[in-house]
Amino acid sequence: MYNSVGAEQGLRVSVTVPVKNERDNLLPLITEIEAALAPGGAYEIIYVDDASDDGTSQILAELQVSRPHLRVIRHEFSAGKSGAIRTAVRAARAPLIATLDGDGQNNPAYLPAMIAALEASPADTGLVQGERQRRRDTLFKRVQSRIANAVRRLVLSDVTSDTGCGLTVVRRDVYLQLPYFQGLHRFVPALVRREGYAILIHSVADRPRLSGQSHYGFFDRLWVGLFDMAGVWWLIRRRGPRPNAKEQRP
Repeated sequence: MYNSVGAEQGLRVSVTVPVKNERDNLLPLITEIEAALAPGGAYEIIYVDDASDDGTSQILAELQVSRPHLRVIRHEFSAGKSGAIRTAVRAARAPLIATLDGDGQNNPAYLPAMIAALEASPADTGLVQGERQRRRDTLFKRVQSRIANAVRRLVLSDVTSDTGCGLTVVRRDVYLQLPYFQGLHRFVPALVRREGYAILIHSVADRPRLSGQSHYGFFDRLWVGLFDMAGVWWLIRRRGPRPNAKEQRP
């Protein structure tokens, strides 16, 4: 089990990247992250290898040799995307967490503006959510996403139209307040609002994955997503009161 040892002084953001069998996308994406964040102060990149079997772990080990800011955690067995993100967030040492998918579809060039937006926001703003424009997916996938997002907004009353975008910046302490379950990554905006925090939306351009194919299919996500949505609906409505609490001192 990995836990953060506390915020490292001067560390601005922890970039978390869950990967499974993405060996050909590792170096290109890491290079883009470094180019985007290098001018903005200290950062770390945390890759969580979710039990890859294509040599991903070996390539990450090689990339670490010349990159002290690159940390790698490997799961002994696959825990899914939500599990990998949770591992990275718990291990993170910065107050802000940036998330992006390991396939290269999320362009790290948007991160500096998203990080700055959250830093400039009041403490009750918990998340900056990327929202993809000009989707590069197939027509079938775009239609299914629109339907799914419309149903989700109707049921959960969140303020986003694209929770499928993996590009986000969130306060670490806010993320750790969220209830953990398989599929959590699809419902972060709704659950951040459940905790009483505001959300900012940041438009980003979509692009194809750098290499390879997605490991998840439509019907793999459909039925699980419906059950998860019902569970999140229940969690939102069962949220207890939030009383103002102040410690009494003698």
